[in-house]
Parts: sequence; structure tokens; C-alpha cells
Amino acid sequence: MAAATAYTVALLGAAAPRSALLPRRAGALQPLRLHDAPRLSLLRARAASDDTSTSASSDELIADLKGKWDAIEDKPTFFLYSGGAVVALWLTTVVVGAVNSVPLLPKILELVGLGYTGWFVYRYLLFKDSRKELASDIETLKKKIAGTE
Repeated sequence: MAAATAYTVALLGAAAPRSALLPRRAGALQPLRLHDAPRLSLLRARAASDDTSTSASSDELIADLKGKWDAIEDKPTFFLYSGGAVVALWLTTVVVGAVNSVPLLPKILELVGLGYTGWFVYRYLLFKDSRKELASDIETLKKKIAGTE
């Protein structure tokens, strides 16, 4: 009881009456009101912003985007690829929605994913030698992508 009183004193800033610590009776159900909640003055915080840093970073971002836009030589091809990416994203969501509407297929695919995850953990993550092999494979792939190999 002493711990509950100390906790209430810390929350409310003053000693609470004993009736405030006791639960209300089940027969007297009343809706909770905002003024019934304890006020937590310790948790009040003020947000401050430095307008110069945000405006400077937004100006840098706009200048960077303008520079990249000016560096694009074939703008129609850029729009064509961007439109193709949007269409591909829309088509993907349609296919996933159709697959998800088939009754047993999502559960089967979930089991396949769990099985593959188990195999991957056993094959590459469980033993020290296989972790080293995975790390070397990842480094080789990074070099191929970067063009340094």
C-alpha cells in the first residue's frame, strides 16, 4: 500500500486520498472523463525547432534535385520508365490481391516461406563455416554489382 501511495504522490504531486487508490465498485459504472485522469506534469515536453537548419536543408535538397534533373539527358525515356514502374507496381498489387483472395493459397505460401526460412537458417546461419561462406558470397556479389571484379 505504501508503494501505491508513493506512486500516486509522484504522479499527482500531492498525497491522494485513500479512496482514490481503491478500485470503484462494479455497481457504479460511470464513463471515464478526461478530468478523472491524473495529470502528468512530468511528461510535458515542448518541441522546439531551428528554422534555419530546416530551410537550409530544404534549399540544399531542392538544389540537388534541380541538378539531378538537369543532368538527365533523355527526359522522355525517364518519364516512360517512371510510368512503367507505376504500372508494374499497380499490376503487382492486383496480382497479390487476387492471390490473397484464394482461400487456402495464402496459408500454403506462408508455410512455404517458413520452410524456406528454416532451410536458410540451417544452411547459412547455424554454423560458423557456413556464415563465413555467406559473407564471402555477399562480398563477391557486392563487387560484381559495383563493377570492381
